[in-house]
Amino acid sequence: MDIASYCLMPNHFHLLVRAREEGGVSKFMQKLTTGYTMYFNKRYERTGALFQGKFKATHVNNDRYLRYLISYIHLNPVKLIEPKWKETGISNRERAERYLREYAHSSYLDYMGEARPAASLLERSAVPDYFSETSFESFVTEWLTYRPE
Repeated sequence: MDIASYCLMPNHFHLLVRAREEGGVSKFMQKLTTGYTMYFNKRYERTGALFQGKFKATHVNNDRYLRYLISYIHLNPVKLIEPKWKETGISNRERAERYLREYAHSSYLDYMGEARPAASLLERSAVPDYFSETSFESFVTEWLTYRPE
């Protein structure tokens, strides 16, 4: 598997991955969720399932959708401080940007160019380099200034 971007939220996670082999996504997700469940159950002295149902996967078959997913994944933490931002828009863009820069549980900072140990998880070449002409920061700002009509 190649992990192109990720975001860990309090009750779910998002991964943008590319399979290197047939059935790779299912195998990877089974190992990931099983391993994490075993770790979590041991650490917190509990038993049983941790996740509900099967994981959801969507095949990305065009650049427009892929660009959207990269922003969706990285902007997901904004819901923690402004739950209705997609419906109403961001009330304080600077606060949202600051929050994203402080949120350590996603690949946002890696896309912003910060060197971090977690960057070794990423394979940015798994997706086209959309941010060579337009910076990732201006890409995010465009989303954060979005106002629904």
